Amino acid sequence: MKPSYYSVVSSAIGPLTLRWSGEALVGLHFENAPILARRSEWTCDEACLAPARAQLEEYLHGERTAFDLPLAFEGTAFQKRVWRALVDIPFGTTTSYGELAARIGKANWPGARAVGAANGQNPIAIIVPCHRVIGANGSLTGFGGGLPRKQWLLSHEGSLPS
Repeated sequence: MKPSYYSVVSSAIGPLTLRWSGEALVGLHFENAPILARRSEWTCDEACLAPARAQLEEYLHGERTAFDLPLAFEGTAFQKRVWRALVDIPFGTTTSYGELAARIGKANWPGARAVGAANGQNPIAIIVPCHRVIGANGSLTGFGGGLPRKQWLLSHEGSLPS
């Protein structure tokens, strides 16, 4: 198992814990995320996470619209496929679960449900923008960080559906 390093960033939506494998970012977790129970196994390292912290803070302050960080996804092949597709959703836009399913070749209804489940397991929130996926009717459906955070992120990006 690779070592994990972490750093906590204060934000308007609560503390955000960045997790680094030594080679790539493997997590961005909201407070109270179950995985944070393992934080005692990780090493706090502000230096190795400085680039990720800087980019996240720039995003939160409206100075950045895209991230340029190495990412390492920990999940199934299908989850990784969904998460890579999330990275392609531009800042300030949204897409539906069905549209995302179609992008990865899973346009049928069970495909949209599977995409929704994978989206909910995204380990690198914000940077891998799962908050940009909404219901087909424009509703702010599920979000691992809670709907108030999803609403804040979409409003911050100027893409909150009316």
